[in-house]
Amino acid sequence: MKGARVRGGHGSFRVLLLLATVWLANGHPQCLDYKPPFQPSGALVFCKEYSKFGCCDVERDIAISNRYYEVMDFFDYGGFVSCGKFIKSIMCQECSPYAAHLYDAEDANTPLRNLPGLCGDYCTDFWRRCRSTISLLLTEDARVMEIEGDRDKFCALLELKDPEYCYPNVLTNAELNANLGTVQADPEGCLQLCLQEVANGLRNPVAMVHANDGTHRFFVAEQLGYVWVYMPNGSRVDKPFLNLTSAVLTSPWVGDERGFLCLAFHPKFKSTEKVYVYYSINVKKEERIRISEFTLSVTDMNMLDHNSERILLEIVEPASNHNGGQLLFGYDGYLYIFVGDGGKAGDPFGAFGNSQNKSSLLGKVLRVDVDDNNDGPPYWIPVDNPFLQDVKARPEVYAYGVRNMWRCSFDRGDPGTGAGRGRLFCGDVGQNKFEEVDLIIKGGNYGWRAKEGFSCYDNKLCHNSSLNDILPIFAYPHKIGKSVTGGYIYRGCEMPNLNGLYIFGDFMSGRLMSLKEDPSTGEWNYKEICMGTGQSCNFPKLINNYVKYIISFAEDEAGELYFLSTRIPSAKTYAGVIYKIVDPSRRAPPGKCSFTAHPVPVKGKLYHFHPRETHSSTASPTSRLRGTTGRPAATHKPYYTLPKTASKLNKGHSGKMDGLKDDSIGNRVNKKDPNSKPRKGRRRKLRQGMVRLASPGKRLDRGRVEIFIKGEWGTICDDLFDRKAATVVCRQLGYPFAIRVAKRAEMGQGNHLSILLDDVKCEGTERTLLDCQRSKIGQHNCSHKEDVGVICGYSEYDEEEG
Repeated sequence: MKGARVRGGHGSFRVLLLLATVWLANGHPQCLDYKPPFQPSGALVFCKEYSKFGCCDVERDIAISNRYYEVMDFFDYGGFVSCGKFIKSIMCQECSPYAAHLYDAEDANTPLRNLPGLCGDYCTDFWRRCRSTISLLLTEDARVMEIEGDRDKFCALLELKDPEYCYPNVLTNAELNANLGTVQADPEGCLQLCLQEVANGLRNPVAMVHANDGTHRFFVAEQLGYVWVYMPNGSRVDKPFLNLTSAVLTSPWVGDERGFLCLAFHPKFKSTEKVYVYYSINVKKEERIRISEFTLSVTDMNMLDHNSERILLEIVEPASNHNGGQLLFGYDGYLYIFVGDGGKAGDPFGAFGNSQNKSSLLGKVLRVDVDDNNDGPPYWIPVDNPFLQDVKARPEVYAYGVRNMWRCSFDRGDPGTGAGRGRLFCGDVGQNKFEEVDLIIKGGNYGWRAKEGFSCYDNKLCHNSSLNDILPIFAYPHKIGKSVTGGYIYRGCEMPNLNGLYIFGDFMSGRLMSLKEDPSTGEWNYKEICMGTGQSCNFPKLINNYVKYIISFAEDEAGELYFLSTRIPSAKTYAGVIYKIVDPSRRAPPGKCSFTAHPVPVKGKLYHFHPRETHSSTASPTSRLRGTTGRPAATHKPYYTLPKTASKLNKGHSGKMDGLKDDSIGNRVNKKDPNSKPRKGRRRKLRQGMVRLASPGKRLDRGRVEIFIKGEWGTICDDLFDRKAATVVCRQLGYPFAIRVAKRAEMGQGNHLSILLDDVKCEGTERTLLDCQRSKIGQHNCSHKEDVGVICGYSEYDEEEG
């Protein structure tokens, strides 16, 4: 190379020599940090071809530029002219939307290339003109000097065998660059998105809300009556924020609509410390809906004062279904309450049903004022409520003619212009034919029971000239789904492509769907949402499958969207999962969406979350119908672990969660050791002190305690055996809590086994029962009538189900 001065020891790049790799032909846009590409906040000066979309921000562009000029400092003018363009183009591939593919970074288990993969012809041209520059781009190595004179060895290091994705072909491939950076769709127009699992093992999670207090916690309600606190890093506080299980009316029946249905934080929660809840209750054998107010505990900001309940409103439910179940605070500061029509079928109550009867609170959207209510009535009537002057109407009514609205939301408005702010969207569950999405306005009549969707249901009422109903913005037939779950307009920061997209679903079919408004016509255009296939969701933490029954949607404090679904829709089955919705085609520029959460004092313990779902590489033929790709993984119990370090939080002392950023350490993806060998058919080695639970009903969480000692399994006498000893057993089995000790052979007698331990006394922190105070192995003064058993759980509040 004419004019090049080569100097050893240059450390701009690491030494990493790779043999040629067989590349997958289905690469996807991805950066070297394993995340989607983005549009830089400012124009790039050096790698300017990636100013509109790529993997470099301005800071990274400057760093590449500085590195380039350090390398070019070794060249005279002739060398600069001959090789400058080659070196710049190669360096700037770090900014390419396909950088991960070019650098072999799509799989975190494979070594990362130091230089991008080149096409064969380009590599040959580079070798002919500028072969000596390789020692400037890679730290000096004997093999580097060896390959400079051999084209085949040189290009074995640099060439990418995939002709579609190698540089520079990747720039001119029309198919790869078509619609780059937009939400991808399959040939049928189904939008391809991905998910991140953020919580699991929940019992019918019906709602997830935030307090809008800067802590970025989220609060998850289970139909059974528990509300749990989750920290920004995904860990869960061990004690519930609220426990109303003794009051809530529900059952384990699949599909029971009664229960704890919603909660809402006062918009000024930081000062009022008030939370509002909506749940079913039985009062003197009469089923009712109750809306109550609770205040925060004075000693624990992660718990409500359970003695502070103040009932705002109770409504008698004539049937067990159509309970409504939404509470929202609007931007006007008022509390909106969404009540079902009373149940049964066809709203059969009265001459024209509850929904069209403004003197009934059933089948309505209510609006009340709960400010300054400490010394007065529980709520006031807003002065601009639409039927305040109608003597035949309840003053609380804001809108009517609704059947059973399930999940509503207020639009935050466009982040830049504020357009759309305050619009109220609701999913209204249909009767026999149609499901609908409505845009709620003050005083609006939404047609039920005269109409279902756009069609007539009650012909007489439907043709009444005074109906004056407001039609849905969208309705779909029951061949698509049979129970709409309303969602949200996306207004978050992380996925700019989704801005303005209304995302919702169907409980029965499991479909995810979207609507997008055409500003010029006001019409809403429908597109189904599918899980990304192949490599499109192949990012750390992302998956492309979910459990079917979509119960609810949610928005976190930063505006990112989630949905809550379950494998089995029963209030007492640990099958619920929460997923974050992710667009794999484009993200916001690095740093734009960062936040610092206000610190939260935590009393008790935090359980770290571990995802259970995994990415499915192939889509099943029924993915469009089921709303999943691949076979969803079953989720039975919450998968949480205590922190490994013996911190104060683990010991139950009060501690603080420091301000956490959105890139906190929670939800790590554990990578398999590439050198590890699969273990086939290997049985687990039995260790001294191992325990198991023997249960006639084959329940995993309860049974007679049996311990393995000196080559045999045996039982334990119940003398001195208490809950601390039971905790040692349960933690060995993966359960954080011991619910109860079962004595006097309640869990059955182990007559076929030896009695191995007696007089066991533990502190609760021991690794096994052999570490506790006890009699000698095999010595006892008891019989199998005293065999001890335990019941374990994932919360000290778990019920002892039979």
